[in-house]
Amino acid sequence: MDYSFIFYLIAALLVLVGIAGIILPALPGVPLVFLGLLVAAWTEGFERVGWLPLVVLGVLTVISIVVDILSTVIGAQKVGASKMALLGAAIGTVAGLFFMPIGLFVGPFAGALLGEYLHGRKLGQATKVGLGTWLGIVLGVALKLGLAMAMIGLFAAAWFM
Repeated sequence: MDYSFIFYLIAALLVLVGIAGIILPALPGVPLVFLGLLVAAWTEGFERVGWLPLVVLGVLTVISIVVDILSTVIGAQKVGASKMALLGAAIGTVAGLFFMPIGLFVGPFAGALLGEYLHGRKLGQATKVGLGTWLGIVLGVALKLGLAMAMIGLFAAAWFM
């Protein structure tokens, strides 16, 4: 019996869950997209998509992890955020998952604002830090979505060429 349909289904599910994971911070988005593409390539015995496109996809995955880490930190640092603000943004992001979809946008901002306020800053500075942190997260999500779409496009080009 040919199980390739099942493996393609698993690959597609991994890619879809990975794309959702780019927006939902609880899931490793781009690495799941890469894993799905790797499963699809493996199912064909790496005949359609060889090692070179897979190495490029792997490099893009590593870049996405770096973007994920740096985008929030740089956004927060640009406005002088404290470590409490970064911790608050992380906690707010997780808490926001329970209040979807609004919580995904409000949680990081509110967490960073509260963390900065508790750190001893005035409300105006805390709000600025909350916005800067939130903007960094949003920019990071946009960049990771772009990387994931580029990965899917590269995989499709390698598959059909």
